[in-house]
Amino acid sequence: MALEAKYNAQNVEDKWYSYWMEHNYFHSEVDDREPYTIVIPPPNVTGVLHMGHMLNNTLQDVLIRRARLKGYNACWVPGTDHASIATEAKVVAKLKEEGIQKTDLSREAFLEHAWEWTHKHGGIILEQLKKLGASCDWERTKFTMDDDMSESVIKVFVDLYKKGNIYRGYRMVNWDPQAKTTLSDEEVNYEEKQGNLYYLKYKIEGSNDHVTIATTRPETILGDTAICINPNDERFTHLKGKKAIVPICNRVIPIIEDEYVTMEFGTGCLKVTPAHDENDKVLGDKHGLEVIDILNDDASLNSFGLHYEGKDRFVARKEIVKELEGMGVVAKIEQHTNKVGTSERTGAVIEPKLSDQWFLKMKELAQPALDAVLDKDINLVPEKFINTYRHWMENVRDWNISRQLWWGQQIPAYYFGDGKEDFVVAETLEEAVVEARTRTGNDTLSASDLRQDPDVLDTWFSSGLWPITVFNGILEPDNKEINYYYPTNDLVTAPEILFFWVARMIIYGCEYRKEKPFTNVYLTGIVRDKQRRKMSKSLGNSPDPIELMKKYGADGVRVGMLLSSPAGNDLMFDEDLCKQGSAFVNKIWNAYRLIDGWEISEEKEETETAAIAIKWYQNKFQKTLAEIEDHYSKYRISDALMATYKLVWDDFCSWFLEMVKPGYGEPISAETYKKVISVLENNLKILHPFVPFVSEEIWQHIAERTPQEALIIADWPETQPFDPELIKEFEFASEVVSGIRTIRKEKNISFKEAISLSVINNTGALNTFDVVISKLGNISDLNYISEKIDGALTFRVKSNEYFVPISGNINVEEEIVKLTEELKYTEGFLKSVQGKLKNERFVTGAPEKVVMMEKQKEADALAKIETIKASLASLQ
Repeated sequence: MALEAKYNAQNVEDKWYSYWMEHNYFHSEVDDREPYTIVIPPPNVTGVLHMGHMLNNTLQDVLIRRARLKGYNACWVPGTDHASIATEAKVVAKLKEEGIQKTDLSREAFLEHAWEWTHKHGGIILEQLKKLGASCDWERTKFTMDDDMSESVIKVFVDLYKKGNIYRGYRMVNWDPQAKTTLSDEEVNYEEKQGNLYYLKYKIEGSNDHVTIATTRPETILGDTAICINPNDERFTHLKGKKAIVPICNRVIPIIEDEYVTMEFGTGCLKVTPAHDENDKVLGDKHGLEVIDILNDDASLNSFGLHYEGKDRFVARKEIVKELEGMGVVAKIEQHTNKVGTSERTGAVIEPKLSDQWFLKMKELAQPALDAVLDKDINLVPEKFINTYRHWMENVRDWNISRQLWWGQQIPAYYFGDGKEDFVVAETLEEAVVEARTRTGNDTLSASDLRQDPDVLDTWFSSGLWPITVFNGILEPDNKEINYYYPTNDLVTAPEILFFWVARMIIYGCEYRKEKPFTNVYLTGIVRDKQRRKMSKSLGNSPDPIELMKKYGADGVRVGMLLSSPAGNDLMFDEDLCKQGSAFVNKIWNAYRLIDGWEISEEKEETETAAIAIKWYQNKFQKTLAEIEDHYSKYRISDALMATYKLVWDDFCSWFLEMVKPGYGEPISAETYKKVISVLENNLKILHPFVPFVSEEIWQHIAERTPQEALIIADWPETQPFDPELIKEFEFASEVVSGIRTIRKEKNISFKEAISLSVINNTGALNTFDVVISKLGNISDLNYISEKIDGALTFRVKSNEYFVPISGNINVEEEIVKLTEELKYTEGFLKSVQGKLKNERFVTGAPEKVVMMEKQKEADALAKIETIKASLASLQ
């Protein structure tokens, strides 16, 4: 089969992905091999591929493909998350376009629409991942609302409730007025925003006096039920025991005393609004204050808002300030920077809201999960995230796990009466009936007498069980798959969900498997643009990954993404990286085209040059392989790629192939060709995790292979001892070749013209690679001498001096002028460098690395000056 002149990424990618799928290489079953398991961070079911997914899943695919090559039973479990808030918002928006309000539908009818939406749009992202080359076990694809997954979640809820870890409480929660649901503390982002601090005067009842308070939220005065002063504040002793009147609503409220009030902040007088501030709620409980909630679920004002009822909180704020100014109660308004909580999902400003919610006690559950990381049973890569993780786990608060949504796992609490405690928690309605009968002593209770809690569980409650439930480890805790694949090996995810997801998986693993869910957590950076901005649709700075893959090929984009993505550090993405990745793929392709085009001779013997070249490359390969293995062990995937890239581009393509290729019109010996192919196949094995498509294409073209001989399941090269001295000798020889090429280029000496080379071997360098120097430099004769040659061009490598006799086509006078100018420039450069090094302030104040660089510049300049002077002397 003829090899195409130009690499056609799309044809190759479609062909080999289909081939891999057809032969089921991605699928894993329990066997006697050691497993290597990764579970995918499940993307939102209705999501589409973005650059963060590209980075994350490329890293996972590199790890899983390498594990497969190393002989592990590699299992990469894919799937999607039902994403309660995001998916419900999309379904609500879709219904609105059709003129349907969610409130017009029953729960069952709404869920039908949600499932229809999910079936239509869900899974698009998984299909897109296939374009990237993701070698997931697609037969194991899971969805967090699959029947068995939901059943597992309900079982865990019931278990935690019965253990006393879950409780229902009337607490201050984070309320998202756009999604109309509560959020956990971790789902709230705090942003510094410029606002106003309003100083308002409250009249003291029965006098002409007033007290001034300061607030950033003047609309909440309508919910004030007290003013608080510090009992030690002498400024306000005259207010003790008195009452104040709230402006606009004219509510008479007590002035209470509590040391909670900071005398130095604001006016020293604090308005207390128990329904709209967590600290005020604590004060209110302590002093028995009335709780007045002025907001509806959508953050518009309710009937306590009086004539502002129905108006949005921010609209009402402006109008209330205007009314207060008209009443003369605004003392002053100052600009004020305030930390404002916003919803991680919708971006809406969060409202503190008192509500009956379900909570999971975290302190006791978090301790084993904290110990697992601190004791290095679980490794966070990079380690800088350990302190962040520890801070969060040591200061963890009870987790609000209920959400006022319909899409998700409905909380399995069933109410049989109107009292707050009139409920039972059970896995099924049938079990709930039995328990309710026991609780009430009423044997006539039936299913129709019970009503299930309408709320659903936080999405993270279910996704936290992911590494267990994908192997059915909750419903069947002793099944062969959970016992074999769990704990998984590596997790690749983003630092921003270290607490949302990673910590909760560790908590559940410790609680339900009594062991960690994974050994290593590789935390990627955020993909940013060249201006360091996070990529987003709103900024329009996020390229379409599918379009990138069409333009540069999947392999090219994979390489581009990984070229500069060290663990935990942000990736400054530039499309030029993909261009570089594509160029690398083309380099590999063209290198094979060169080899494939050679004529092979069974009669021809292997040349001395080819023999030493093969020996050198085999040693260089082993040295690089050891480096690559070290990088992988430390999860320096970007470094592993760079080491592979340099080996293939520089050592293999630029040096090795030049050394072994036959002369023009000549064949290559069959013995050499066989060794070259062996070298190439080893290259393809270490390339495969990074560029799976082009490597498989070349592998399959080299020879006719059975499905059992495909590259995807080949054997990873074994590490073997290597000769570092031989590698050093070649490095020296390569500098000599570079010196010869420089002279040819500068003096316009054609490569076809053979030249003579003489060397004064001051270093005692071995002549192992003399044949290579002769071939690559087109040297007619290479002589070792003891005296300098007059009238020759010279260059140095270390302390060795090399001489190239001048051929007739060089103008000696022009050469002398050119060298004199170069000498003058270099001496000037040396003077400036030495000036720096004589400056004591520079030497003592600059970083050691900078000083060392200047010293190296000095040494290089001195050597160059010596070489130029020698060349001039030989010409004069």
